Amino acid sequence: MTRPRSKKAENVKPVRDAEATQAVILTAAEEEFAQHGFTAARTEAIAAKTGVAKSMIYYYFKDKEGLYREVLKRSHTDLVQTLQKLELEHLPPDIALETFLRALLDCVSRNPKLPTIMFHEAVQNQGIYYKHSDSVSIDAALIAILEKGVSAGVFRQLDPFQSAINIMGTCLFYFVGAGNIQQFPQGKRLLSKAMLEQHTQEAIALILAGVQQS
Repeated sequence: MTRPRSKKAENVKPVRDAEATQAVILTAAEEEFAQHGFTAARTEAIAAKTGVAKSMIYYYFKDKEGLYREVLKRSHTDLVQTLQKLELEHLPPDIALETFLRALLDCVSRNPKLPTIMFHEAVQNQGIYYKHSDSVSIDAALIAILEKGVSAGVFRQLDPFQSAINIMGTCLFYFVGAGNIQQFPQGKRLLSKAMLEQHTQEAIALILAGVQQS
């Protein structure tokens, strides 16, 4: 005699299926937004890539804007959680900066589409969604490190806000400009593990040399 399934067992699979479906949609959406930005991205293309009906995308995320917001949130989660665990505020400024940079570049190396998405956000949307994303807290963490370093005399007299912009550019342009850059160094795979590690080392060395007291 077949035993009746418990209510708990009946609920587990649908929940897992829903989570898996959303993850598949978000992965495809991330690729679409990285390639086209929010304005030109098409939910039809996302549906086609995933095999999920367009109506299901709207069911889970309401509309394209809701999907885009969720992609931004998910894309930053790894870095935000990593920075929280590092407790940078308790480290000496120079160590905190190097630790921040390594965490940033490590996370972006695992998700190289993120800088491109944020580039499109700046160009197409003038940062409308950026200001509501976790990018703001990441930027604030970097500025706080620079402010602390200047106050402690570890860093030269610099403008923390301007320096944070330049630091982010040094770290992230590599990913945004990869399509152009790869045309120059023939035979080099910019997103290979070896090249990404080299970029990390070079970027950190350049930034630390630029902010430290001479």
